[in-house]
Amino acid sequence: MDDYPLLNVFLTMLYLFLWVMWFFLLFKVITDLFRDHSLNGWAKAGWLVLVILLPYLGVLIYLIVRGRSMHERDAQLAKDSEAAFRKYVQEAAGTQGGSGGNGHVTDLAKLAELKDKGALTPEEYDRAKAKLLA
Repeated sequence: MDDYPLLNVFLTMLYLFLWVMWFFLLFKVITDLFRDHSLNGWAKAGWLVLVILLPYLGVLIYLIVRGRSMHERDAQLAKDSEAAFRKYVQEAAGTQGGSGGNGHVTDLAKLAELKDKGALTPEEYDRAKAKLLA
């Protein structure tokens, strides 16, 4: 370990970290190019050639020129993903149909409440539950 001082270990780790971050940024820019629907094919090809042939300068120019719209596309994608997730959860939970728009979950909760209060016998509860789930 005497051949490789601690400062060199630190610098090697720093260079590795910067190298990984560079590839992350490069792929983020390339992904954003293909996700952007406002650019035509020739503009996308031009940006891609610039980013590939002059990577550091190309990515820097891209971030300066299109950084704000890149952020807006990311925010819109996150908003769309969240809306799709919420819709999926509502459909999976069964809150879209059923009586009164509350679905089977609410009906089962009401049945369990009636059973707990003693208004339904366990046999009546089982029959009503089977009817709901059928």
